[in-house]
Amino acid sequence: MKNLANRKRDIMSFPSSMSVIEMREPGGPDVLQPGARQIPVVKDHEILVKVAAAGVNGPDLVQRRGHYPPPQGASDLLGLEVSGEVVAVGAAQNLWAVGDKICGLTNGGGYAEYVAIDAAHCLPIPDGINLIEAAGLPETYFTVWSNVFFNHKLPTNGNFLVHGGAGGIGSTAIQLGAAMGLSVYTTASDMASCAYCESLGACRAINFNDEDFVSILREAGGADIILDIIGGDYIARNIRAASHDARIIQLAFNAGSRVEIDLMPVMLKRLSFTGSTLRSRPDQFKADVASDLKAVVWPLFGKNASRLRATTFARFALAEAGKAHALMESANKHGKILLTT
Repeated sequence: MKNLANRKRDIMSFPSSMSVIEMREPGGPDVLQPGARQIPVVKDHEILVKVAAAGVNGPDLVQRRGHYPPPQGASDLLGLEVSGEVVAVGAAQNLWAVGDKICGLTNGGGYAEYVAIDAAHCLPIPDGINLIEAAGLPETYFTVWSNVFFNHKLPTNGNFLVHGGAGGIGSTAIQLGAAMGLSVYTTASDMASCAYCESLGACRAINFNDEDFVSILREAGGADIILDIIGGDYIARNIRAASHDARIIQLAFNAGSRVEIDLMPVMLKRLSFTGSTLRSRPDQFKADVASDLKAVVWPLFGKNASRLRATTFARFALAEAGKAHALMESANKHGKILLTT
């Protein structure tokens, strides 16, 4: 009854509408424009969050271009992760109270002043991370942890190859790999990006314009785990770089998803080739991942901040979402880009 009373009291105190960023139509960054919507109605299992910041991620760009429609029932607004303050709670949830500060994985709707989130998909703000920077954690941590570590046995002293190490997914994967005892190799586009990756814990950053990651990994004994967002000709090269019994995990196809490859090495090396999208996974799976992150990963922040840290590169006001997307699409970035309300 207390939660219901809190919810009713706080909803009554809210403004009648909120500022959001809407897509006029599929297209470039300029299709993102400020708009106004009604504040979301909180379902029993949800919490309503007053957004402090929202992360900008690759899937946002793909949805903006018209190639990643939201799942049925999800908000059409962009934004898959936020941080902020709980301002109302659903009657059936008992994980959070009004006034709690959280970061959470949304199913869309993050580019707004308020968003309703499944309570089980939220996490506390980690020690040593401020409220704004925490917005850049959920999407990449849920993605990398669920694909690489969650319910998987890691090879002892294994080699972990991360492509696109300077981006949001790559920055998180490097830190988690190093924290979990893997030797992390990564690819990046220039020496500054390579230096950034090594500062996050990579033992070897490979400038793909000057060096061949295949030969480097083969000399190191092969990659036991490969996390790839590139696709294209990297798929065949990943197979060559992999050790026997390796896992290759495909999260995106920036260079294309249609390729022709020789499957014989997959058989001879007993490789596992997998891929996934997080947004369409069942709610319970995301809740299980959140629970595992809280128990295993979140304690690595704070006093162990040298092992895990936020990787905020730039902040923009919510109304400047188009500028944030333009920067996201450029090569001139390291880590995460955030929108602040």
